[in-house]
Amino acid sequence: MSTLKADSVTAASSNGDLNLSGNGTGNVNLATGTELNGTALTSTFIASGGSGSGSGLTDLNASNLASGTVPDARFPATLPAASGANLTALNATNLGSGTVPDARFPATLPAASGANLTALTAAAISAGTVSEINLKDYGEITNAIGSIGGGTQDIDISLGNNVTATVDTGTTTFTFSNPTASDELCGFTLFLTNGGSQTVNWPASVDFPGGTAPTLTAAGLDILVFVTTDGGTIYHGMAASLDSK
Repeated sequence: MSTLKADSVTAASSNGDLNLSGNGTGNVNLATGTELNGTALTSTFIASGGSGSGSGLTDLNASNLASGTVPDARFPATLPAASGANLTALNATNLGSGTVPDARFPATLPAASGANLTALTAAAISAGTVSEINLKDYGEITNAIGSIGGGTQDIDISLGNNVTATVDTGTTTFTFSNPTASDELCGFTLFLTNGGSQTVNWPASVDFPGGTAPTLTAAGLDILVFVTTDGGTIYHGMAASLDSK
């Protein structure tokens, strides 16, 4: 044991306390089971390897933590805002809430099964081919043109594959636009009211049976069908029902 140097070393008479005061050098060696109680420890008191209760310690600095795990109970219920810019080895399985931003996904998502997906909406399908489907109670979008009023009237197929229109006032010249690609069957049905009341001109790209357009009804409903398989280069037109009643 090194020599203990202190200005004053006294022992209490009642409980065997050891009182040290002044400045000294060296070590104080304590036998196993010995307890020291004090209020002012201002220098290194227990060397590396010592142990004891830290319940009364104050002004601890978290930057001195070199190992171990801080228990969950030591964290506040709501953590303060902090940047995670330098965090690494994050595990997505630990995400319990929130939304992952679009920018965090790759430009091309990996192949994955959608067998268990629910509440899907067809509005989110913008391209591609749907295979092996069964349709029940299906509908086609109607492009309701209404009264044409003469002049040129375009039928934009992208607005619906069912079209309704009424001829009145003067000569009507139809044009067709926005069919699907040239390797696909694309068509529409035209419910035309009073088509024979005025002159109706069809696009030059329309071929009718025998090369002659049907005679339309002056006061009534005609149902005509137009289909193309070459992107609108040629439409094949036919009367499904004339003067339909």
